[in-house]
Amino acid sequence: MATANNATELRGLSREALNKQVRELKEELFTLRFQAATGQLESHGRLRAVRKDIARIYTVIQERNLGIVSDPELDADTEATATEKA
Repeated sequence: MATANNATELRGLSREALNKQVRELKEELFTLRFQAATGQLESHGRLRAVRKDIARIYTVIQERNLGIVSDPELDADTEATATEKA
């Protein structure tokens, strides 16, 4: 699964896209854990990578909630209203 694993790439995504990625990664994590429990897992490093990707996405979401980083959707809305007023 090719995911945006760089925090700067994730900051450019919408909240819906981030939530979708988290859902997909959690499904993959479940599958990987199941494979590990049954002895079918070949790449144990993928477990750690998926967990880190999920944490990275949650960090970006929390940054937006706290106002540390602006939400790209809100930026687009403010730019649209600014051009309408001009």
